[in-house]
Amino acid sequence: MDVEKYIASGILEQYVAGTLSEEENLEVQHYAIEHQEIQHEIESIEKAVLEVTRAASPGLMPKSFEALRNELNEVIPFEPNIKRKSAAWTNYLGWAASLLFALGLLWLYLENDQLKSKIEVVTEEKTSVEKQILDIRNEMTHTEDLLNQLRDQNVDVVALGGQTASPKAYAKAYWNKKAKKVFIDAQGLPEPPPGFNYQVWSLKLDPLTPTSIGLLENFVLNENKVFELENPNESQAFGITLEPEGGSESPTLEQLYTLGATGP
Repeated sequence: MDVEKYIASGILEQYVAGTLSEEENLEVQHYAIEHQEIQHEIESIEKAVLEVTRAASPGLMPKSFEALRNELNEVIPFEPNIKRKSAAWTNYLGWAASLLFALGLLWLYLENDQLKSKIEVVTEEKTSVEKQILDIRNEMTHTEDLLNQLRDQNVDVVALGGQTASPKAYAKAYWNKKAKKVFIDAQGLPEPPPGFNYQVWSLKLDPLTPTSIGLLENFVLNENKVFELENPNESQAFGITLEPEGGSESPTLEQLYTLGATGP
């Protein structure tokens, strides 16, 4: 056999540590009898282990590890034919204690790593919930502010009825002349097709003079479908048409969806 390769395999360290099976222990003993180099290597490993044990666990009492002693007793010793220096039980137990201590540190490290991961997940969830709460508060504040503006005593409410292009469509214009603003409630308008926007017009009736006051942009994303537009005009009516994206200079009458007069 290749003795050097056998020694380098690490099986002798496992033999000294007592982690081999009964058959593997017998095999090591057999090779140690045949090859003096293997016997010397075993003794060298034992000596190194004892030195490490003395340094890591000085003064360790064997009675503290009675359970480990019972397990170590199961390791098969060399047969009498081999002159093998036996180690004191305190030394082996000290080495075992050092191993257990290292395993304990590894377990604590893994537990700590898992705990950190859980804390990160909880922190992310907490941040997400806080953001949702903030968004809801902002939305409530915006809604309350919008309602207050719509309820202002200076606001005139203009009903816009459906026209030929969409008879079932409807809308409302909340016109605050003092603030020169119009709020369009477009809940009754169908969703515009891709590439088109609704455009709002301020109208003078005699002669008919339309003036664009803006687009109902991001119609789909606007959940409450209320749009705020500037209106410095002396409006006699309001109309909403469907126009190509970006709007038109003059209304497309064939695409007039709603229309309503402001009253006297």
